[in-house]
Amino acid sequence: MKLNLRRAAKRRLPKRERIPPYVPRLPDSVWSADFMSDALICGRRYRLFNVVDDFNREALHIEVDTSITSERLIRVFEHLRQTRGLPQVLRTDNGPEFLGEAFTQWAKAAGMAIQYIQPGKPNQNAYIERFNRTPRNELLDQHLFSRLDDVREAVYWWMLEYNEQRPHDSLGDLTPIEYAQAARSSGFELSP
Repeated sequence: MKLNLRRAAKRRLPKRERIPPYVPRLPDSVWSADFMSDALICGRRYRLFNVVDDFNREALHIEVDTSITSERLIRVFEHLRQTRGLPQVLRTDNGPEFLGEAFTQWAKAAGMAIQYIQPGKPNQNAYIERFNRTPRNELLDQHLFSRLDDVREAVYWWMLEYNEQRPHDSLGDLTPIEYAQAARSSGFELSP
């Protein structure tokens, strides 16, 4: 009956040193981007595309729609380019929107390097992952939306409050806007 089969030995993983995520020394040098998903009351799914400045945790843009393609990402980043410029590095996961040829070619032409995290390692993009939890808890889980326009309006007002009125412990109890203004006016690099 061959009941004496070998047990699989437990694999021991090598000990890994925890390395804190890279903290940019200046505003608009490293941004992080990621997608979130939710549903309207009727069950129709929609996505949120979030862009955050890693320096001061400022929510730069949240795009809301049922489908967000690589071409749509280019429009979002072109809008951000006109209003505040582009970062040196964009940190993202390996989603098909970020790997699409249209977006990668545009980013290369715009001088923005894309830093992809390793698959299955969301902690390498910790700033945006932490940010995603905040609108999920404070906005999406608190309200039921019937239309995409309602979501867009709620996101707009939530972003204003998050960036301009809410102090962050990690920023010395300053708002993201105040922290960035302090860094720009001092001329010196701040460390969070």
